[in-house]
Amino acid sequence: MSEMRTPAVAGRFYPGDERILKAQVEQFLGPGGDAAPALGLMAPHAGYVYSGAVAGETYAQVTVPDRAIVLAPNHTGRGVRGSMWPGGAWRLPVGTVAVDEELREKLLRATPLLEPDRRAHEHEHSLEVQLPFLLARNPAVRLTAITLAGLGRDECLTLGRAIASVVKDLGADVLICASSDMSHYIPAREAAARDRLALDRMVALDAAGLFEVVEREDISMCGFIPATVMLAATVALGAKQAAVVRYANSGDVSGDFDAVVGYAGVVVR
Repeated sequence: MSEMRTPAVAGRFYPGDERILKAQVEQFLGPGGDAAPALGLMAPHAGYVYSGAVAGETYAQVTVPDRAIVLAPNHTGRGVRGSMWPGGAWRLPVGTVAVDEELREKLLRATPLLEPDRRAHEHEHSLEVQLPFLLARNPAVRLTAITLAGLGRDECLTLGRAIASVVKDLGADVLICASSDMSHYIPAREAAARDRLALDRMVALDAAGLFEVVEREDISMCGFIPATVMLAATVALGAKQAAVVRYANSGDVSGDFDAVVGYAGVVVR
């Protein structure tokens, strides 16, 4: 394998011990039984103590095929705007996720908005924390890892349509995952009201509307660009409905409701 991405946040955002991490993810996923195929989802990416239950409940709702695209925000400011991990695999305490070389190459050829790049991924947590859930749901899953920053509305829609076109041509099931937390460090009631504005656009399958309301209302949803791209892609693939699986905030764990971070899980089918 030409590139091995080693864990950057194991032991901080989630347990670094294989046994403990496996048990925690299984607890968050629950007994299962309600999973069904989906085109896409959005799950949060905070430390598991805060957002793991929301992420687990979201991933438990979907069957994970052998191919997954994970779209994540860039918190570090490193690398290019549309950064795709260049190949190889991602190592985790619970196993290794191979990069989907075929899908990666097709996406690079399909759009100039994506480039091979390591720097945006090397210290970024938002994509990494999704992978233990994907691996638990399907140990054979292959990954296309994309970190996004600074895209405008029309670029998000264009990228989403390009992803959909490649997935259609591929002729295989692909789960498109967006990584995002919701409002940051405001009172819980205000966070819930503001986040509902964004989630309403997601439930309406309105990718452009999601981008616009986040910008207009200054909602501190860190992954709204990945979420917009995911929505645009799934709509182009024929999505019929989206549903909020669960909404929570950090105060549910910390007890501090004066300055919370919101977390939401959304499934698109």
